[in-house]
Amino acid sequence: MRRIAHIDLDAFFVSVERALNPELSGKPVVVGGHLDARGVVSCASYEARAYGLRAGMPLTTAHRICPQAVFLRGSFDRYRDASVEFFGILADFVPDVEPLGLDEAYIDLTGFESLYGPARETASKIKSRIKDEIGITASAGIASSKVVAKVASSLSKPDGIIEVAPGAEREFLAPLPLTKLPCVGDKTERVLTAVGINTIGQLAEAPPSFLRQSFGAMAELLHRYANGIDERKVQGPSSPKSISRETTFARDTLDRRFLQATLRRLSEEVGAELRANGKRARCITLKLRYADFKSITRSQTLNEASEVDQAIFEVGRELMEKALSQRHKLVRLIGIRVSSLSQGKQLNMLDAKTERLECLNRAIDRIRSKYGFAAIESGQTLPLREGIDQQKC
Repeated sequence: MRRIAHIDLDAFFVSVERALNPELSGKPVVVGGHLDARGVVSCASYEARAYGLRAGMPLTTAHRICPQAVFLRGSFDRYRDASVEFFGILADFVPDVEPLGLDEAYIDLTGFESLYGPARETASKIKSRIKDEIGITASAGIASSKVVAKVASSLSKPDGIIEVAPGAEREFLAPLPLTKLPCVGDKTERVLTAVGINTIGQLAEAPPSFLRQSFGAMAELLHRYANGIDERKVQGPSSPKSISRETTFARDTLDRRFLQATLRRLSEEVGAELRANGKRARCITLKLRYADFKSITRSQTLNEASEVDQAIFEVGRELMEKALSQRHKLVRLIGIRVSSLSQGKQLNMLDAKTERLECLNRAIDRIRSKYGFAAIESGQTLPLREGIDQQKC
């Protein structure tokens, strides 16, 4: 019988901040940004959640509900480092690890009893290592399928373990509200409750033919999951098809220096991820969202695939200038995406300038990996540090 575990770090961003600053322990803490900026809650501590705060809530609303909370902008570099440690710990136990973002993963413990003991004991060992080495807690769910394991881990939070015995999946799920099932969102819940289906057990008993009237092809998936049936295997991460970064501004802007500086920073982040994955890209796509929420994308294909920050930025800048000349409106969001990815490189096809830029970028990567992304900056990103007027037109 399969033994699948879902391991989920508790209030991940907040937990990392508390590991670095123990004085935050026991306080309502919110990670998301500055209160005077336009943003949303990325992570709320369990103390903050008790007041009704949740991920995705506007920061201004969160502050109105819980003004005594500690609001932190956070640091993606710190969270990424903790995530790398987390997945390193999982890989020490099993070869099959399926990431679900930075802070959660499925692992297949089937057949490892002789090495680590029963699945619950293994999960406990994993949790202990996470606590000892990263300084944060994790919750775990164990079952014969991925969907039931994920539900179990959500119910075990914070810092718990729930194991569902083989054959008890349907009984375990039956009394739970519909929203505990991973594939049931707000819209699906509204449709189901409108016809008198309020629990997972009631969903499991509903005839698939009845469900097909409202959900079509998705009906079978809903019915199977509600019965605890999920034959999906734990699979390692697949190669990304694209890499992107975007940011929403605190204030809408048309300041060219600020826009170019932001685009340069995003291009550097995309380039660093390309190189970390051993990839090169041929297609560069710019994304702009204006103050009226109209979004556009503009793309250009390179003659040869590249991993160079400067190449990504220059194409993005040209696309941006052309777009802004066609629509002179304040910009709310800017993003850059690379796609048409390929593995490896052909040095004989590179000119000397490109080779020098690749060597420079990789040297910068090594410095940033050791001292943080902000340890070294290009001149083109200095306007971000200068804090120039974003409302200037």
